[in-house]
Amino acid sequence: MKIYHGTDTFHPIPYAVVTSGTFDGVHLGHQKIISRLTEIAQRGDAKGQKGETVVLTFWPHPRTVVSNDSQGLKLLSTLEEKTELLEAAGVDHLVVIPFTRSFSELSSAEFIQQILVDKIGTKKLVIGYDHHFGRNREGSFEYLQHHAHEYGFEIEEIPRQDVEHVGVSSSKIRKALLEGDLATSTKFLGRPYSLSGTIVKGQQLGRTIGFPTANIQVDDPSKLVPSNGIYATEVIYKGKRLGGAMSIGTRPTVGGTHRTLEVYIFDFNQEIYGEHLTVRFIEYLRPELKYEGLAALVDQMHLDVEQARRILKL
Repeated sequence: MKIYHGTDTFHPIPYAVVTSGTFDGVHLGHQKIISRLTEIAQRGDAKGQKGETVVLTFWPHPRTVVSNDSQGLKLLSTLEEKTELLEAAGVDHLVVIPFTRSFSELSSAEFIQQILVDKIGTKKLVIGYDHHFGRNREGSFEYLQHHAHEYGFEIEEIPRQDVEHVGVSSSKIRKALLEGDLATSTKFLGRPYSLSGTIVKGQQLGRTIGFPTANIQVDDPSKLVPSNGIYATEVIYKGKRLGGAMSIGTRPTVGGTHRTLEVYIFDFNQEIYGEHLTVRFIEYLRPELKYEGLAALVDQMHLDVEQARRILKL
């Protein structure tokens, strides 16, 4: 996959099959769009010209630029994660457009002409259900249907992706994660939710009670961290898949005052401060609770680890 930061270095291709959007999380709905994009490109045009898929995405997330209520917006995927997911989905070209206040002022007509036509050379545009674009989200599928012939490309809308009769969306996945509902987030994403970070030093209490944990500092502060609680997790470290039990919370039993992310990695005793790992959330075990003392906490931690091992089959 070729990656472009901005449109200046992108050169129009003979048969560009294009979609645009934020693609936060690259969930099942997004995957459906990419799949259709690939299908159209492989089929080619009427003259037999094979196409190439082009995804236009925006960074930072548009809501953080244009919305007054987006200060607390947390994202399902960092730009790096989104890039990796789109590459894995088989996208040929990824164009990351810097989303600025001035860019947000482009009308839908200006966006179509300046970006889709002049810069990308779009021949077929595929958009998701209820997708809007341009200033004040004024552009819509209906607008494109009425004007596509003026710009020389075809337009197709992908129906809403439903899972158990519920429409998949990034906002619903965020809500599920903040409620500890991993069953829903995993179904809608089509995979376990994950986050990555660097291992930093904590209070090192875990090693004194038989559960040395890795304290994770998340790579991107805009990345959504699931609700406080205990989780069965997979840990990816240097390409290896390990099992773990993760705690997210303020550690009330030991008088904690700030939120931490700590994972106890099964059968692992290496010093990894300063190193990087990824955690995949497999199942929510229980909420964070305050216990009478360390002994009660340790007893519960043994039960949590046993349960996590059973779930992970480790």
